[in-house]
Amino acid sequence: MNQRDQLTDITCLYEITRALASTMDLRQGLEEIMAVLAEKKGMKNGTVTIINPVSGQLEIEVAPGLSREARDRGKYKIGEGITGRVVAAGTPIVVPRISEEPLFLNRTGTRAKARGGDTSFICVPIKRDNETIGALSVDRDYRKNLNFDDDLRFLTVVSSLIAQSVTRIQAINEEHRRLAQENTMLRRELSGKYQFDNIISGSSRMQEVFEMMSRVAEANATVLLRGESGTGKTLIAKAIHYNSGRREAPFVTVNCSALPETLLEAELFGHEKGAFTGASSARPGRFEQAEGGTLFLDEIGELSQAVQIKLLNVVQDREYQRLGGTRTIRCNVRLIAATNKNLEEAVKNGAFREDLYYRLNVFPIFLPPLRERKTDIILLAEHFLEKYSRENNKDIRRISTPAIDLLMQYHWPGNVRELENCMERAVLICDDDTIKSYHLPPSLQVSEPSGNGGSLSFARAVENFERELLIEALKASNGNQTRAAAALKTSLRVVNYKVNKYGIDCRQFRKAQPR
Repeated sequence: MNQRDQLTDITCLYEITRALASTMDLRQGLEEIMAVLAEKKGMKNGTVTIINPVSGQLEIEVAPGLSREARDRGKYKIGEGITGRVVAAGTPIVVPRISEEPLFLNRTGTRAKARGGDTSFICVPIKRDNETIGALSVDRDYRKNLNFDDDLRFLTVVSSLIAQSVTRIQAINEEHRRLAQENTMLRRELSGKYQFDNIISGSSRMQEVFEMMSRVAEANATVLLRGESGTGKTLIAKAIHYNSGRREAPFVTVNCSALPETLLEAELFGHEKGAFTGASSARPGRFEQAEGGTLFLDEIGELSQAVQIKLLNVVQDREYQRLGGTRTIRCNVRLIAATNKNLEEAVKNGAFREDLYYRLNVFPIFLPPLRERKTDIILLAEHFLEKYSRENNKDIRRISTPAIDLLMQYHWPGNVRELENCMERAVLICDDDTIKSYHLPPSLQVSEPSGNGGSLSFARAVENFERELLIEALKASNGNQTRAAAALKTSLRVVNYKVNKYGIDCRQFRKAQPR
Protein backbone atom coordinates (compact mmCIF):
# COMPACT_ATOMS: atom_id res chain seq x y z
CA MET A 1 0.00 0.00 0.00
CA ASN A 2 1.45 3.37 -1.00
CA GLN A 3 1.53 6.47 1.19
CA ARG A 4 -1.47 8.03 -0.56
CA ASP A 5 -3.63 4.98 0.09
CA GLN A 6 -2.53 4.93 3.74
CA LEU A 7 -3.52 8.59 4.11
CA THR A 8 -6.90 7.84 2.53
CA ASP A 9 -7.49 4.97 4.95
CA ILE A 10 -6.58 7.14 7.96
CA THR A 11 -8.94 9.88 6.75
CA CYS A 12 -11.73 7.34 6.22
CA LEU A 13 -11.28 5.78 9.66
CA TYR A 14 -11.32 9.22 11.29
CA GLU A 15 -14.59 10.15 9.57
CA ILE A 16 -16.11 6.74 10.37
CA THR A 17 -15.16 7.02 14.04
CA ARG A 18 -16.60 10.54 14.24
CA ALA A 19 -19.83 9.45 12.56
CA LEU A 20 -20.34 6.59 15.02
CA ALA A 21 -19.43 8.65 18.09
CA SER A 22 -21.66 11.61 17.24
CA THR A 23 -25.00 9.82 17.09
CA MET A 24 -27.24 7.58 19.18
CA ASP A 25 -29.09 6.49 16.03
CA LEU A 26 -27.27 3.35 14.84
CA ARG A 27 -28.88 3.40 11.41
CA GLN A 28 -27.92 7.02 10.82
CA GLY A 29 -24.31 6.32 11.82
CA LEU A 30 -24.09 3.29 9.54
CA GLU A 31 -25.52 5.22 6.60
CA GLU A 32 -22.80 7.85 7.06
CA ILE A 33 -20.18 5.08 7.08
CA MET A 34 -21.50 3.65 3.81
CA ALA A 35 -21.33 7.12 2.25
CA VAL A 36 -17.70 7.53 3.37
CA LEU A 37 -16.75 4.11 1.97
CA ALA A 38 -18.34 4.94 -1.37
CA GLU A 39 -16.78 8.40 -1.65
CA LYS A 40 -13.30 7.75 -0.28
CA LYS A 41 -12.69 4.10 -1.13
CA GLY A 42 -14.92 3.44 -4.13
CA MET A 43 -16.74 0.68 -2.22
CA LYS A 44 -20.31 0.63 -3.52
CA ASN A 45 -23.53 -0.98 -2.29
CA GLY A 46 -22.26 -1.02 1.29
CA THR A 47 -24.54 -3.20 3.41
CA VAL A 48 -24.69 -4.06 7.09
CA THR A 49 -26.68 -7.13 8.11
CA ILE A 50 -27.39 -7.93 11.76
CA ILE A 51 -28.75 -11.10 13.35
CA ASN A 52 -32.33 -10.57 14.54
CA PRO A 53 -32.33 -11.98 18.11
CA VAL A 54 -36.00 -12.95 17.79
CA SER A 55 -36.08 -14.71 14.41
CA GLY A 56 -32.42 -15.75 14.34
CA GLN A 57 -32.20 -14.58 10.71
CA LEU A 58 -29.78 -12.14 9.15
CA GLU A 59 -31.61 -8.94 8.25
CA ILE A 60 -30.35 -5.86 6.42
CA GLU A 61 -29.87 -3.00 8.87
CA VAL A 62 -28.47 -0.46 6.41
CA ALA A 63 -28.14 -0.46 2.63
CA PRO A 64 -28.15 3.05 1.13
CA GLY A 65 -30.33 3.39 -1.95
CA LEU A 66 -32.10 0.10 -1.25
CA SER A 67 -35.90 0.23 -1.26
CA ARG A 68 -37.91 -1.12 1.68
CA GLU A 69 -39.14 -4.00 -0.52
CA ALA A 70 -35.59 -4.92 -1.50
CA ARG A 71 -34.46 -4.68 2.12
CA ASP A 72 -37.29 -6.99 3.21
CA ARG A 73 -36.19 -9.51 0.57
CA GLY A 74 -32.62 -9.40 1.84
CA LYS A 75 -33.07 -11.91 4.66
CA TYR A 76 -30.83 -14.94 5.06
CA LYS A 77 -30.57 -17.91 7.34
CA ILE A 78 -27.20 -18.26 9.00
CA GLY A 79 -25.08 -20.35 6.63
CA GLU A 80 -27.19 -19.40 3.61
CA GLY A 81 -25.50 -17.54 0.73
CA ILE A 82 -22.19 -15.72 0.99
CA THR A 83 -23.29 -13.44 3.83
CA GLY A 84 -24.79 -16.34 5.78
CA ARG A 85 -21.55 -18.33 5.44
CA VAL A 86 -19.46 -15.37 6.67
CA VAL A 87 -21.60 -15.08 9.80
CA ALA A 88 -21.67 -18.86 10.37
CA ALA A 89 -17.89 -19.26 10.04
CA GLY A 90 -16.87 -15.88 11.44
CA THR A 91 -14.36 -15.42 8.61
CA PRO A 92 -14.36 -13.05 5.61
CA ILE A 93 -15.12 -14.13 2.04
CA VAL A 94 -14.12 -12.43 -1.21
CA VAL A 95 -15.94 -13.11 -4.49
CA PRO A 96 -13.72 -11.71 -7.30
CA ARG A 97 -16.58 -11.86 -9.87
CA ILE A 98 -20.15 -12.30 -8.62
CA SER A 99 -21.31 -13.37 -12.08
CA GLU A 100 -19.24 -16.55 -11.71
CA GLU A 101 -20.28 -17.38 -8.13
CA PRO A 102 -23.36 -19.67 -7.81
CA LEU A 103 -23.57 -19.09 -4.03
CA PHE A 104 -24.21 -15.40 -4.57
CA LEU A 105 -27.99 -15.22 -4.15
CA ASN A 106 -28.65 -11.52 -5.00
CA ARG A 107 -32.02 -11.56 -3.20
CA THR A 108 -32.23 -7.78 -3.16
CA GLY A 109 -32.09 -7.77 -6.97
CA THR A 110 -29.71 -4.82 -7.09
CA ARG A 111 -26.80 -6.50 -8.89
CA ALA A 112 -26.72 -7.84 -12.45
CA LYS A 113 -25.28 -11.37 -12.82
CA ALA A 114 -24.74 -11.34 -16.53
CA ARG A 115 -21.63 -13.08 -17.89
CA GLY A 116 -18.67 -10.81 -18.00
CA GLY A 117 -19.96 -8.89 -14.98
CA ASP A 118 -17.48 -6.45 -13.55
CA THR A 119 -18.27 -6.49 -9.81
CA SER A 120 -16.28 -7.93 -6.93
CA PHE A 121 -17.93 -8.69 -3.57
CA ILE A 122 -16.19 -8.47 -0.18
CA CYS A 123 -17.88 -9.55 3.05
CA VAL A 124 -16.37 -9.48 6.58
CA PRO A 125 -17.94 -10.55 9.87
CA ILE A 126 -18.94 -8.07 12.56
CA LYS A 127 -17.78 -9.55 15.86
CA ARG A 128 -18.49 -8.63 19.47
CA ASP A 129 -15.87 -10.37 21.58
CA ASN A 130 -15.91 -13.90 20.12
CA GLU A 131 -19.53 -13.71 18.95
CA THR A 132 -20.43 -12.87 15.35
CA ILE A 133 -23.45 -10.54 15.35
CA GLY A 134 -23.61 -9.62 11.66
CA ALA A 135 -21.66 -8.82 8.52
CA LEU A 136 -20.38 -5.85 6.51
CA SER A 137 -20.27 -6.21 2.73
CA VAL A 138 -19.25 -3.93 -0.15
CA ASP A 139 -18.89 -4.08 -3.94
CA ARG A 140 -15.73 -3.22 -5.81
CA ASP A 141 -15.30 -2.54 -9.51
CA TYR A 142 -13.76 -5.71 -10.90
CA ARG A 143 -10.16 -5.51 -12.06
CA LYS A 144 -8.06 -8.45 -13.15
CA ASN A 145 -5.43 -9.54 -10.61
CA LEU A 146 -6.84 -7.15 -7.98
CA ASN A 147 -5.30 -7.77 -4.53
CA PHE A 148 -8.01 -7.79 -1.85
CA ASP A 149 -5.73 -8.11 1.21
CA ASP A 150 -5.65 -4.33 1.90
CA ASP A 151 -9.44 -4.09 1.54
CA LEU A 152 -9.98 -7.01 3.92
CA ARG A 153 -7.72 -5.47 6.57
CA PHE A 154 -9.41 -2.09 6.23
CA LEU A 155 -12.97 -3.49 6.35
CA THR A 156 -12.08 -5.67 9.35
CA VAL A 157 -11.08 -2.53 11.25
CA VAL A 158 -14.32 -0.83 10.16
CA SER A 159 -16.39 -3.85 11.26
CA SER A 160 -14.66 -3.72 14.65
CA LEU A 161 -15.64 -0.06 15.03
CA ILE A 162 -19.22 -0.94 14.07
CA ALA A 163 -19.31 -3.75 16.64
CA GLN A 164 -18.12 -1.38 19.37
CA SER A 165 -20.74 1.18 18.39
CA VAL A 166 -23.50 -1.45 18.29
CA THR A 167 -22.51 -2.61 21.78
CA ARG A 168 -22.38 0.95 23.12
CA ILE A 169 -25.72 2.03 21.63
CA GLN A 170 -27.45 -1.20 22.62
CA ALA A 171 -26.17 -0.81 26.21
CA ILE A 172 -27.37 2.80 26.37
CA ASN A 173 -30.73 1.90 24.84
CA GLU A 174 -31.09 -0.97 27.30
CA GLU A 175 -30.30 1.41 30.17
CA HIS A 176 -32.90 3.86 28.86
CA ARG A 177 -35.41 1.02 28.54
CA ARG A 178 -34.64 -0.13 32.09
CA LEU A 179 -34.96 3.39 33.49
CA ALA A 180 -38.23 3.90 31.61
CA GLN A 181 -39.50 0.58 32.96
CA GLU A 182 -38.45 1.54 36.50
CA ASN A 183 -40.11 4.91 36.08
CA THR A 184 -43.32 3.23 34.92
CA MET A 185 -43.18 0.80 37.85
CA LEU A 186 -42.58 3.63 40.32
CA ARG A 187 -45.52 5.55 38.91
CA ARG A 188 -47.68 2.45 39.21
CA GLU A 189 -46.51 1.96 42.81
CA LEU A 190 -47.27 5.59 43.58
CA SER A 191 -50.63 5.29 41.91
CA GLY A 192 -51.36 2.19 44.01
CA LYS A 193 -50.01 3.79 47.18
CA TYR A 194 -52.28 6.77 46.80
CA GLN A 195 -55.44 4.90 45.90
CA PHE A 196 -58.34 6.18 47.99
CA ASP A 197 -58.76 2.71 49.50
CA ASN A 198 -55.17 2.81 50.79
CA ILE A 199 -55.64 5.99 52.81
CA ILE A 200 -56.07 4.81 56.38
CA SER A 201 -59.36 5.92 57.89
CA GLY A 202 -62.59 4.48 59.17
CA SER A 203 -64.31 7.68 60.28
CA SER A 204 -67.46 9.01 58.66
CA ARG A 205 -65.86 12.46 58.37
CA MET A 206 -63.06 11.11 56.20
CA GLN A 207 -65.48 9.05 54.12
CA GLU A 208 -67.08 12.35 53.15
CA VAL A 209 -63.64 13.61 52.12
CA PHE A 210 -63.07 10.49 49.97
CA GLU A 211 -66.42 11.08 48.28
CA MET A 212 -65.40 14.62 47.38
CA MET A 213 -62.01 13.41 46.14
CA SER A 214 -63.53 10.79 43.86
CA ARG A 215 -65.84 13.40 42.35
CA VAL A 216 -63.07 15.87 41.50
CA ALA A 217 -60.17 13.53 40.62
CA GLU A 218 -60.95 13.13 36.92
CA ALA A 219 -61.88 16.79 36.46
CA ASN A 220 -59.45 19.63 35.77
CA ALA A 221 -61.01 21.94 38.36
CA THR A 222 -58.78 23.74 40.84
CA VAL A 223 -58.99 22.16 44.30
CA LEU A 224 -58.52 24.04 47.57
CA LEU A 225 -57.67 21.83 50.57
CA ARG A 226 -58.57 23.38 53.93
CA GLY A 227 -57.58 22.11 57.35
CA GLU A 228 -55.21 22.40 60.27
CA SER A 229 -51.52 21.70 59.89
CA GLY A 230 -50.74 17.99 59.90
CA THR A 231 -54.17 16.76 58.74
CA GLY A 232 -52.74 15.17 55.57
CA LYS A 233 -53.35 17.78 52.89
CA THR A 234 -50.27 16.70 50.90
CA LEU A 235 -51.40 13.06 51.01
CA ILE A 236 -54.85 14.03 49.74
CA ALA A 237 -53.34 16.17 46.96
CA LYS A 238 -51.20 13.24 45.77
CA ALA A 239 -54.19 10.89 45.93
CA ILE A 240 -56.21 13.24 43.71
CA HIS A 241 -53.35 13.45 41.21
CA TYR A 242 -52.61 9.72 41.05
CA ASN A 243 -56.29 8.91 40.60
CA SER A 244 -56.70 11.41 37.76
CA GLY A 245 -56.01 11.28 34.05
CA ARG A 246 -52.77 13.18 34.74
CA ARG A 247 -51.26 10.36 36.80
CA GLU A 248 -48.50 9.67 34.25
CA ALA A 249 -47.38 13.32 34.28
CA PRO A 250 -45.39 15.03 37.07
CA PHE A 251 -46.71 15.95 40.52
CA VAL A 252 -44.76 19.03 41.64
CA THR A 253 -44.94 20.58 45.12
CA VAL A 254 -44.15 24.16 46.13
CA ASN A 255 -44.23 25.29 49.76
CA CYS A 256 -45.24 28.95 49.47
CA SER A 257 -44.07 29.76 53.01
CA ALA A 258 -40.57 28.35 52.63
CA LEU A 259 -39.13 30.99 50.27
CA PRO A 260 -38.97 34.81 50.26
CA GLU A 261 -41.05 36.68 47.68
CA THR A 262 -38.32 37.19 45.05
CA LEU A 263 -37.14 33.60 45.14
CA LEU A 264 -40.69 32.23 45.18
CA GLU A 265 -41.58 34.10 42.00
CA ALA A 266 -38.53 32.68 40.21
CA GLU A 267 -39.27 29.23 41.65
CA LEU A 268 -42.85 29.27 40.33
CA PHE A 269 -42.37 30.89 36.92
CA GLY A 270 -38.66 30.32 36.19
CA HIS A 271 -36.20 33.01 35.12
CA GLU A 272 -34.12 34.04 32.15
CA LYS A 273 -30.36 34.47 32.16
CA GLY A 274 -29.42 37.74 33.85
CA ALA A 275 -32.88 38.28 35.36
CA PHE A 276 -31.23 38.97 38.72
CA THR A 277 -27.82 38.76 40.37
CA GLY A 278 -26.63 35.18 40.23
CA ALA A 279 -28.94 34.13 37.38
CA SER A 280 -26.10 32.82 35.21
CA SER A 281 -28.41 30.72 33.04
CA ALA A 282 -32.10 30.36 32.22
CA ARG A 283 -34.07 28.04 34.46
CA PRO A 284 -37.60 26.62 34.06
CA GLY A 285 -40.02 27.14 36.93
CA ARG A 286 -42.32 24.71 38.69
CA PHE A 287 -45.16 25.46 36.28
CA GLU A 288 -42.99 24.23 33.39
CA GLN A 289 -41.82 21.22 35.37
CA ALA A 290 -45.44 20.27 36.11
CA GLU A 291 -46.58 20.61 32.49
CA GLY A 292 -49.37 18.14 31.80
CA GLY A 293 -49.53 17.18 35.47
CA THR A 294 -50.40 18.74 38.81
CA LEU A 295 -48.85 21.65 40.71
CA PHE A 296 -49.52 21.53 44.45
CA LEU A 297 -49.22 24.95 46.14
CA ASP A 298 -48.96 24.31 49.87
CA GLU A 299 -49.48 27.13 52.39
CA ILE A 300 -51.12 29.28 49.72
CA GLY A 301 -52.21 31.76 52.39
CA GLU A 302 -48.58 32.88 52.83
CA LEU A 303 -48.25 34.38 49.33
CA SER A 304 -47.32 38.05 49.07
CA GLN A 305 -49.61 40.45 47.20
CA ALA A 306 -47.17 40.71 44.27
CA VAL A 307 -46.99 36.94 43.75
CA GLN A 308 -50.77 36.68 44.22
CA ILE A 309 -51.30 38.99 41.23
CA LYS A 310 -49.01 36.91 38.98
CA LEU A 311 -50.59 33.69 40.15
CA LEU A 312 -54.04 35.10 39.41
CA ASN A 313 -53.01 35.71 35.79
CA VAL A 314 -51.87 32.09 35.44
CA VAL A 315 -55.05 30.72 37.01
CA GLN A 316 -57.23 32.90 34.75
CA ASP A 317 -55.39 32.76 31.43
CA ARG A 318 -53.16 29.66 31.81
CA GLU A 319 -50.15 31.63 30.60
CA TYR A 320 -47.21 33.44 32.19
CA GLN A 321 -43.74 34.84 31.56
CA ARG A 322 -40.45 33.86 33.11
CA LEU A 323 -38.85 36.36 35.45
CA GLY A 324 -36.86 38.75 33.26
CA GLY A 325 -38.42 37.34 30.08
CA THR A 326 -40.84 38.64 27.45
CA ARG A 327 -42.01 35.36 25.89
CA THR A 328 -45.48 34.22 26.92
CA ILE A 329 -45.60 30.56 27.92
CA ARG A 330 -48.84 28.59 27.78
CA CYS A 331 -49.32 25.95 30.45
CA ASN A 332 -51.51 22.89 30.92
CA VAL A 333 -51.31 22.34 34.67
CA ARG A 334 -53.91 21.27 37.21
CA LEU A 335 -53.71 23.36 40.40
CA ILE A 336 -54.26 22.04 43.91
CA ALA A 337 -53.78 24.58 46.70
CA ALA A 338 -53.76 24.04 50.46
CA THR A 339 -53.88 26.25 53.50
CA ASN A 340 -54.43 26.08 57.25
CA LYS A 341 -55.40 29.76 57.38
CA ASN A 342 -58.82 31.32 57.45
CA LEU A 343 -58.77 32.75 53.92
CA GLU A 344 -62.13 34.43 54.35
CA GLU A 345 -60.71 36.41 57.27
CA ALA A 346 -57.56 37.16 55.23
CA VAL A 347 -59.71 38.49 52.36
CA LYS A 348 -61.66 40.64 54.81
CA ASN A 349 -58.41 42.06 56.22
CA GLY A 350 -56.94 42.69 52.76
CA ALA A 351 -54.11 40.16 53.21
CA PHE A 352 -55.42 37.89 50.45
CA ARG A 353 -56.88 39.00 47.11
CA GLU A 354 -60.59 38.37 46.81
CA ASP A 355 -60.42 37.58 43.07
CA LEU A 356 -57.66 34.99 43.63
CA TYR A 357 -59.63 33.48 46.51
CA TYR A 358 -62.63 32.86 44.27
CA ARG A 359 -60.41 31.47 41.51
CA LEU A 360 -58.84 28.97 43.91
CA ASN A 361 -61.99 28.13 45.86
CA VAL A 362 -63.62 26.28 42.96
CA PHE A 363 -63.79 22.94 44.76
CA PRO A 364 -62.94 23.23 48.47
CA ILE A 365 -62.32 20.10 50.56
CA PHE A 366 -62.19 20.45 54.36
CA LEU A 367 -60.00 17.93 56.22
CA PRO A 368 -61.15 17.29 59.80
CA PRO A 369 -58.59 17.44 62.65
CA LEU A 370 -57.60 14.14 64.27
CA ARG A 371 -59.47 14.97 67.49
CA GLU A 372 -62.72 14.91 65.46
CA ARG A 373 -62.00 11.47 64.01
CA LYS A 374 -61.15 9.47 67.12
CA THR A 375 -61.85 6.16 65.41
CA ASP A 376 -58.81 6.74 63.17
CA ILE A 377 -56.29 7.19 66.00
CA ILE A 378 -55.65 3.50 66.68
CA LEU A 379 -55.77 2.60 62.96
CA LEU A 380 -53.12 5.22 62.23
CA ALA A 381 -51.03 4.34 65.30
CA GLU A 382 -50.89 0.68 64.30
CA HIS A 383 -50.00 1.64 60.72
CA PHE A 384 -47.11 3.84 61.91
CA LEU A 385 -46.03 1.14 64.37
CA GLU A 386 -45.73 -1.38 61.53
CA LYS A 387 -44.01 1.14 59.22
CA TYR A 388 -41.30 2.23 61.67
CA SER A 389 -40.78 -1.24 63.12
CA ARG A 390 -40.02 -2.45 59.61
CA GLU A 391 -37.73 0.51 58.85
CA ASN A 392 -35.78 0.02 62.11
CA ASN A 393 -35.68 -3.80 61.96
CA LYS A 394 -37.63 -4.21 65.19
CA ASP A 395 -40.22 -6.84 66.08
CA ILE A 396 -42.79 -4.69 67.89
CA ARG A 397 -46.20 -6.29 67.52
CA ARG A 398 -48.71 -4.34 69.59
CA ILE A 399 -49.63 -1.28 71.64
CA SER A 400 -50.53 -1.87 75.27
CA THR A 401 -53.98 -0.97 76.62
CA PRO A 402 -52.75 1.89 78.86
CA ALA A 403 -50.82 3.32 75.88
CA ILE A 404 -53.97 3.08 73.75
CA ASP A 405 -55.88 4.90 76.47
CA LEU A 406 -53.34 7.71 76.43
CA LEU A 407 -53.48 7.95 72.64
CA MET A 408 -57.27 8.14 72.71
CA GLN A 409 -57.39 10.75 75.50
CA TYR A 410 -54.90 13.14 73.91
CA HIS A 411 -56.22 16.11 71.90
CA TRP A 412 -53.57 15.95 69.10
CA PRO A 413 -52.96 19.62 68.24
CA GLY A 414 -50.42 18.48 65.61
CA ASN A 415 -52.90 16.02 64.10
CA VAL A 416 -51.70 13.02 62.04
CA ARG A 417 -48.17 14.39 61.71
CA GLU A 418 -47.83 14.59 65.51
CA LEU A 419 -49.19 11.04 65.88
CA GLU A 420 -46.68 9.75 63.34
CA ASN A 421 -43.78 11.46 65.13
CA CYS A 422 -45.04 10.09 68.44
CA MET A 423 -45.12 6.49 67.14
CA GLU A 424 -41.71 6.80 65.47
CA ARG A 425 -40.22 7.96 68.78
CA ALA A 426 -41.94 5.14 70.67
CA VAL A 427 -40.55 2.54 68.26
CA LEU A 428 -37.03 3.92 68.58
CA ILE A 429 -36.94 3.73 72.40
CA CYS A 430 -38.90 0.46 72.74
CA ASP A 431 -36.78 -2.66 73.33
CA ASP A 432 -39.73 -4.98 73.90
CA ASP A 433 -42.42 -6.36 71.61
CA THR A 434 -45.05 -3.95 72.97
CA ILE A 435 -45.35 -0.17 73.02
CA LYS A 436 -46.00 0.82 76.64
CA SER A 437 -47.35 4.10 77.97
CA TYR A 438 -43.92 5.18 79.18
CA HIS A 439 -42.63 4.92 75.60
CA LEU A 440 -44.98 7.76 74.64
CA PRO A 441 -43.93 11.42 75.00
CA PRO A 442 -44.62 13.08 78.38
CA SER A 443 -47.09 15.44 76.71
CA LEU A 444 -49.43 12.47 76.19
CA GLN A 445 -49.53 11.51 79.86
CA VAL A 446 -52.32 14.07 80.43
CA SER A 447 -55.34 14.60 78.20
CA GLU A 448 -55.04 18.41 78.23
CA PRO A 449 -51.84 20.48 78.15
CA SER A 450 -50.78 21.62 81.61
CA GLY A 451 -49.61 25.03 82.67
CA ASN A 452 -46.01 23.85 82.85
CA GLY A 453 -45.87 22.88 79.17
CA GLY A 454 -47.22 19.35 79.54
CA SER A 455 -44.36 18.05 81.71
CA LEU A 456 -45.15 15.13 83.99
CA SER A 457 -44.42 14.92 87.72
CA PHE A 458 -42.22 12.11 88.98
CA ALA A 459 -45.05 10.67 91.14
CA ARG A 460 -47.47 10.65 88.21
CA ALA A 461 -44.94 8.97 85.93
CA VAL A 462 -44.34 6.25 88.56
CA GLU A 463 -48.09 5.67 88.91
CA ASN A 464 -48.51 5.30 85.15
CA PHE A 465 -45.61 2.87 85.03
CA GLU A 466 -47.03 0.76 87.91
CA ARG A 467 -50.47 0.70 86.37
CA GLU A 468 -49.01 -0.40 83.04
CA LEU A 469 -47.07 -3.28 84.60
CA LEU A 470 -50.13 -4.43 86.58
CA ILE A 471 -52.42 -4.45 83.56
CA GLU A 472 -49.91 -6.37 81.43
CA ALA A 473 -49.38 -8.96 84.19
CA LEU A 474 -53.14 -9.37 84.75
CA LYS A 475 -53.67 -9.84 81.01
CA ALA A 476 -51.03 -12.56 80.93
CA SER A 477 -52.50 -14.29 84.01
CA ASN A 478 -56.11 -14.18 82.81
CA GLY A 479 -57.00 -11.77 85.64
CA ASN A 480 -55.54 -13.98 88.38
CA GLN A 481 -53.90 -11.68 90.97
CA THR A 482 -51.84 -14.48 92.57
CA ARG A 483 -50.21 -15.42 89.27
CA ALA A 484 -49.77 -11.74 88.42
CA ALA A 485 -47.96 -11.21 91.73
CA ALA A 486 -45.66 -14.15 91.00
CA ALA A 487 -44.89 -12.77 87.54
CA LEU A 488 -44.06 -9.37 89.02
CA LYS A 489 -42.01 -10.98 91.84
CA THR A 490 -44.03 -9.30 94.56
CA SER A 491 -46.71 -10.28 97.10
CA LEU A 492 -50.41 -10.75 96.52
CA ARG A 493 -51.08 -8.06 99.17
CA VAL A 494 -49.10 -5.45 97.15
CA VAL A 495 -50.85 -6.39 93.92
CA ASN A 496 -54.27 -6.25 95.62
CA TYR A 497 -53.46 -2.84 97.09
CA LYS A 498 -52.32 -1.41 93.74
CA VAL A 499 -55.34 -2.88 91.91
CA ASN A 500 -57.68 -1.12 94.34
CA LYS A 501 -55.61 2.10 94.25
CA TYR A 502 -55.75 2.40 90.48
CA GLY A 503 -59.33 1.14 90.17
CA ILE A 504 -58.42 -1.80 87.93
CA ASP A 505 -61.21 -4.33 87.29
CA CYS A 506 -59.53 -7.74 87.09
CA ARG A 507 -62.69 -9.34 85.68
CA GLN A 508 -62.19 -7.65 82.33
CA PHE A 509 -59.03 -9.72 81.79
CA ARG A 510 -60.70 -13.08 82.38
CA LYS A 511 -61.26 -15.01 79.18
CA ALA A 512 -64.65 -16.58 78.64
CA GLN A 513 -64.55 -20.32 79.36
CA PRO A 514 -65.79 -22.58 76.56
CA ARG A 515 -69.06 -24.36 77.28
